[in-house]
Order: sequence, then C-alpha cells, then structure tokens
Amino acid sequence: MTAKTNQTPGKNEKFFTSWSGGKDSCLALHRACAAGAKPACLLTIIGEDGIRSKSHGLRREVLEAQASAMGIPLLMRCATWEGYESVFVDALHEIRKQGVETGVFGDIDFPPHLEWEEKVCAKAGLTAYLPLWKCTRETLLNEFLSLGYKTLIVTVNEKKLDRKFLGRMVDREMINEFIKIGIDPCGENGEYHTLVVDGPVFSRPLLIETGSITEHAGYCSLDVKNRGQTPGRAWAG
Repeated sequence: MTAKTNQTPGKNEKFFTSWSGGKDSCLALHRACAAGAKPACLLTIIGEDGIRSKSHGLRREVLEAQASAMGIPLLMRCATWEGYESVFVDALHEIRKQGVETGVFGDIDFPPHLEWEEKVCAKAGLTAYLPLWKCTRETLLNEFLSLGYKTLIVTVNEKKLDRKFLGRMVDREMINEFIKIGIDPCGENGEYHTLVVDGPVFSRPLLIETGSITEHAGYCSLDVKNRGQTPGRAWAG
C-alpha cells in the first residue's frame, strides 16, 4: 500500500502511532488528533532487556509516563536490531486485529524510512500516514513550539553537536543556533534526539530527573528517569 504523505487519517479513523517519545512523532500524533482521527495506541520497540527504547534510548517507565499523561495505550515489544522488523510487523498484525487500519509516523524527508514504513504496514494490511512529510524544518519547529510543547535534548551525535546541549529545552534561540552552525534544525540526520515532557496532548507534564551521561558509538545520551505524576488538566485541543 502506498503511504499517504503530508496527510492525516480521516475523522474518527483509528490509528496507531510509531512512538519514539520525541518531538517529531509527537507532532505527527498531534496533527492526526487535531484532524479528528482517534489514537488507538502508541507502538514502541525496546531492547531485549526491556529497559530502554531502541530509537531514542528512553527508559521504559518514561515512555509509560508519557502514554499515561496522554491517555493512550502503549504497546511495547522487545527486539534486537536484527529482529526489529519482524517484531514490528508482528505488533502491526496485533494492532490490525483491533480494527485499526492506519499508522502515523513522524518522518520528514528520509526516503528509506518512508519505504520501510510502507513495506511493514503493507505486510499487516495497514496504510502508513506521514503528516510531516516534506514540510520545512522551520514550519515544523515553529508549529511545535507555538502549540506549547516542551521537549529536551537527550542524545547528541558528538560528531555534529556538542554535548553541552544535553538536557536543554528546545527553543527558538537554540533552533537559530543550529542553523548558524549548519546542522539540520530538526535533527533529521541523527544530530540529536528529544524527549517530549509537556504539551497539548498531555493531560499533565512529566516529572523527570536527569542523571549520568553515557557514551556509545559517537553518541552521548543523558539518562532520564520518571519521578511520578503531576496533577492532571483537561486538553482543549
């Protein structure tokens, strides 16, 4: 099935979101919800040990806190990188059995990801939607910040970005700094990963604490732990 780019599922249509915990999957989810589509679940693949996500290295309990704050079920499956696709497709078959026919992804313009998402969704009889596809970086970041989302940098590729950015909230000043130093302001080339801690789809902000920094294969990651829940609030989105 051909992916639907720069589109969202239709009104009242149930969908799953491929959830990284970061800004792009969050904005894609937001756009789908704003269009009237209904989120059925978030799908995240975590490591074999069941502790951290494969994509952003986020702790399981942090992802669970995000899902709880959004009121959306979280489907997690464990996999190695070698078995990632097979596990992902098996999860999609589970989702399809629940009457879900569409998936939402947060990719912007990396063709191999689009091709992969088309492929895995087709194997389960699903259609992939990429609401952010081919939008300009400035448009996406301005929309994300204007909506009131808050996201902090949790991983950087030290070949492209200094570790001083770890733990900092993304704001317009930082975006301008990224543009000046010549990196993709959305981090689409792996310059950095983020964790969303608050925004319109959240009924309450996450309470987190940051810890040590670890290094692996040229990347530096900040350990982030969940500290509990804050009082809830209604979403008027």
